[in-house]
Amino acid sequence: MLLIKNGYVMDPKSQTEGVCDIWVKDDSIYKIGANLQEQMTAEELEQCQVIDAEDKIVAPGLVDVHVHFREPGFTHKEDIVTGAKAAAKGGFTTVVLMANVNPHVDNVETLEYVLERGKTTGIHVETCANVTMGMQGKELVDMKTLAAKGAVGFTDDGVPIMDEALVRQAMEQVAALDMPISFHEEDAALIANNGVNRGKASEFYGIGGSPREAEISLSGRDLKLALETGACINIQHISSKEAVELVRQAKKQGKNVHAEATPHHFTLNEEAVIKYGTMAKMNPPLREEADRLAIIEGLADGTIDLIATDHAPHTEEEKAKPITEAPSGIIGLETALPLAITVLVNGGHLTMMQVLEKMAYNPANMYHLNAGYLAEGGPADIIIVDKDAIQVFEEYASKASNTPFTGWELDGVVCTTICDGKVVFTTEEV
Repeated sequence: MLLIKNGYVMDPKSQTEGVCDIWVKDDSIYKIGANLQEQMTAEELEQCQVIDAEDKIVAPGLVDVHVHFREPGFTHKEDIVTGAKAAAKGGFTTVVLMANVNPHVDNVETLEYVLERGKTTGIHVETCANVTMGMQGKELVDMKTLAAKGAVGFTDDGVPIMDEALVRQAMEQVAALDMPISFHEEDAALIANNGVNRGKASEFYGIGGSPREAEISLSGRDLKLALETGACINIQHISSKEAVELVRQAKKQGKNVHAEATPHHFTLNEEAVIKYGTMAKMNPPLREEADRLAIIEGLADGTIDLIATDHAPHTEEEKAKPITEAPSGIIGLETALPLAITVLVNGGHLTMMQVLEKMAYNPANMYHLNAGYLAEGGPADIIIVDKDAIQVFEEYASKASNTPFTGWELDGVVCTTICDGKVVFTTEEV
């Protein structure tokens, strides 16, 4: 039994907020209200763990629908257990894994392995299955069977699917299953060197780089197909102002259109690749300041309804390679909420409630997960956040440390993460 008292409770589903207590029994919320301690018997009080959350925000556990935990196949970078520890430290109680592991999640055996490993972590670890066999873009997986066995969505994240007819067929199938499908929108035929924007950054390194047209073209194609098929689609890690506008227009025509922004894309522009080198190399790349501002505007007006980290661990040795050889991607679970508070909330662009919508309720809702909200009878997945505290990032729970945000001073500290009524991370003495 657990009692969180005196906290400023914020629920993005009901849009309610205010100081009150939360009483947890087993893995669910029993009561939300004022002075709940007075309603407890002496025996209940004796058995109850009490957390005083005065002057702190109490919110639903965050939900990240775009993470790479590298297992199976690449556990020298990260594994499901270490990835989950990073998630808990960052305030995430639910994560959705991408399927570009080895072997791929295009079969039941790998799917079940990942889900079973996830059950050992203390948080909710879900996974997508692939869209195509071996991520080859030629043959669809058995979506119906993989859905029945526990996949929560489909994606070939990391590789664009170029066959338009196959994409349409995939969308028709996910529409029938009422499941989301997520797309990595980069046309490789237009890219000379991935991970670096074609412009000032590519000129600095003397390489061809990745043009914005690579994202614009495929985003436009897939949004059109989504409106025609009625599929629930997610444009992943959006990076260009043009793609933001394409999503904005598509949303006016169809309710099943979604887009996600990463903290690095709303915080940094291509100048960061010049400053931080491979630590700021990612796919799609950091683009111009106008693109960063367009992403923030899209978050503010609801065009972009998800914030996802694209947590992408790599080793020091891999990131030490030259800019054209090093892998793309950065870790993001531990820095995500502080970046959102620092850049979006304290920057005056979004309210804290809007951030919680995009980092908890909206992603859970898109994936049909029972998460991302606070209500009596609902899941006891809860975070306690000191919004005004400051932290400097130096060490990580992740196995990896590839991020340009090391050494940054950011607002907001996750003090406690509770999943299924159990404390899975805390900075406090409890």
